[in-house]
Formats: sequence, C-alpha cells, structure tokens
Amino acid sequence: MSLFELTGFQRDLLYVIAGLDKPSGQMVKERIERDIGEVKHGRLYPNLDTLVDRGFVTKGQHDRRTNYYQISEAGIQALQQRQAWESQFLDAE
Repeated sequence: MSLFELTGFQRDLLYVIAGLDKPSGQMVKERIERDIGEVKHGRLYPNLDTLVDRGFVTKGQHDRRTNYYQISEAGIQALQQRQAWESQFLDAE
C-alpha cells in the first residue's frame, strides 16, 4: 500500500499524526484546522479509520471515551518513500 492511493487530506492527517504523541481525534482535528480551516467530524473520523484500515496508523484507547492514533512503522516508511519521491522533483534542476 502506498501513499499514492490516499487522498491529500488523508496524507495530511498522516503527517499530523506522525508529528504528535498519540493524539486523540480531537487533537488531530485541532492541529489540522490551524492550517486548513474547519474540518467536520463526518470528514475526519472516516478518514482516520481509512488510515487505520490500511495499516498506516494504529488506534488505541486513552480511556473509555477517547481513542488515540499513532503512526505505524508502515506509515513511517510510506511517508519516507513519499518524501524521497517528492524530493526528486524539488531537487531537479
């Protein structure tokens, strides 16, 4: 599975999750809203679930009401591969 199969929003979520320590869905929402504006609950959680289903993110529980998200090893590798792919175009002269 590669990041090419994800939407841009899903890739953005993956970067946000990678930069935080076991964030809750609400923490992810607040952080991404700083950059892109309001994100509806109905958009956020299905996309987080997709990242979990595809193995890029793991999901656990802080407590009975609050889940957390953590980037998986597959997610880290996918981000690194994506960065290498992007760099070939940015570094080209």
